Amino acid sequence: MTDSPTAPSGAAKPVPPGLVEAFRAYERALMDDDLEALDRLFAPGPTTLRGDAAGLLVGHDAISAFRGRRGGAPRRRIVQTHVQTIDDDHALVVAVTELERGGRGQQTQLWARLADGWQVTAAHVAAPAPALDTRVWRVVGDPLVHGSGSGPLAGESVAVKDLYAVAGHRTGAGNPAWLDAAPTARDHADAVARLLAAGADVRGIARTDELAWSLAGTNAHTGAPPNPRAPYRVPGGSTSGSASAVSLGHATIGLGTDTGGSIRVPAAYQGLFGIRTTTGAVPVDGLFPLAPSYDAVGWLTRSVELLVAVGDVLLPPATGGSSGGSSGGFSGGFSAGFSAGDVVVVPGLVDLASPEVAAAVRAVVPAGAGEEHWPMADLPGWLDAFRTVQAWEAWQSHGAWLEGRLHVLGPDVRARFEHARTVTDGQVSAARAVVAEARAAVRSLVGARVLLLPSASSVAPLLGEDMEPVRAATMQLTCLAALAGLPAVSVPTTTAPGAGGLPVGACLVAAPGRDRDLLRLADELVGSPQSRN
Repeated sequence: MTDSPTAPSGAAKPVPPGLVEAFRAYERALMDDDLEALDRLFAPGPTTLRGDAAGLLVGHDAISAFRGRRGGAPRRRIVQTHVQTIDDDHALVVAVTELERGGRGQQTQLWARLADGWQVTAAHVAAPAPALDTRVWRVVGDPLVHGSGSGPLAGESVAVKDLYAVAGHRTGAGNPAWLDAAPTARDHADAVARLLAAGADVRGIARTDELAWSLAGTNAHTGAPPNPRAPYRVPGGSTSGSASAVSLGHATIGLGTDTGGSIRVPAAYQGLFGIRTTTGAVPVDGLFPLAPSYDAVGWLTRSVELLVAVGDVLLPPATGGSSGGSSGGFSGGFSAGFSAGDVVVVPGLVDLASPEVAAAVRAVVPAGAGEEHWPMADLPGWLDAFRTVQAWEAWQSHGAWLEGRLHVLGPDVRARFEHARTVTDGQVSAARAVVAEARAAVRSLVGARVLLLPSASSVAPLLGEDMEPVRAATMQLTCLAALAGLPAVSVPTTTAPGAGGLPVGACLVAAPGRDRDLLRLADELVGSPQSRN
């Protein structure tokens, strides 16, 4: 650090007494990761600010919690420091930093002399961006694979979840050991090939949670991709990298999968549009499996128009009598596939979400929608059966490779596979009987209507929070479409401003094969005044 922070040339006001010492104490505490000292040097109260490329933290408590989770700041030294004195008790300090790993950054701090001495009331930190954000991408190009150059998706770019085969590359499935042993793909997965043929480029291969078995997006090996719509919160998994790439603007289409919510949850957490297709509607050739009975192709976009356009490429022709195009909001006309009276809300399902999420979903219920009270007593048993079959199939898919290698997995995913190896044939047989009953019941309840429910039970949890309670609550909602093999489209909305204005997903679920109708209904929902963010 420079010995003497200086006022800008020609400034009339000198550096206030004690400020330099406080600034130096802050730098020492930062490099020592002295959390107690850092807390003392940041002003108390709810208005203290700290921002960086990831987002803005508001309030001393939020800043303190962030520091406690991050594990220390990057090593650096101060190469320039300038002070702009405002008055005897306030000053702006701007410092140029040189990172030990290379590159220069900058920090700007507003200091105030308060009862406990000089303290930071607002700070902004800028650091050099990495050439490749390895939290988001495993492999990336400009593009990685060129599309056909013409077609309905010409000019679009795809972030491919690291479960799909991309010719000339290995499939890593979110785990370094799996990647090391994986062969190089000779051909593209079916979905990848069709997107390329439609004109889209593959921007790169995006990160996923290990072996696709998570809803958090916090890979133990590569870290959590950022969530720009909800900074310092989880991105949602397991289509985490593809979702973040789309949310960040690195790609326009995020190709992923949804077994138990892995499209719908990141869509909800990051304010994206997302679809889980009818199970089996889009071929899974060249796709790494988790639980084949439930695995479904899906994708995420920032606009509903592009969500629909991708559906026109990947989905089979509609089997019903739907017609194309949108015609205004819910209060107006609908595509021939659905009418306002076809939408049904089940309060018992909506109330499984947190109050702020439930309120956000109710705010986009269309005029004319029905309300029904479905039997809820069987839902916990359905979820247990879903999880039992999922675990058994996951072990059948990968147990032979994992036997003797469970140590290569992160703690959460390892625990799931350790349980999966104990599931007996008798247990899965009993669970399959419950799943069959659940599938018939859900399909009968949905019928020819559209079920509207939350895509996830909460807003995105903060990084470092215990995800298991959130995961269990969310899967009570997401398992319904998975159990019955139904299409589900997540439409973004937000909580009320007083609840933080955080992203939320409203999920539309319909009968098998009604994917295109749901996409057009989502298009109309976006036109509804209630849904505009």
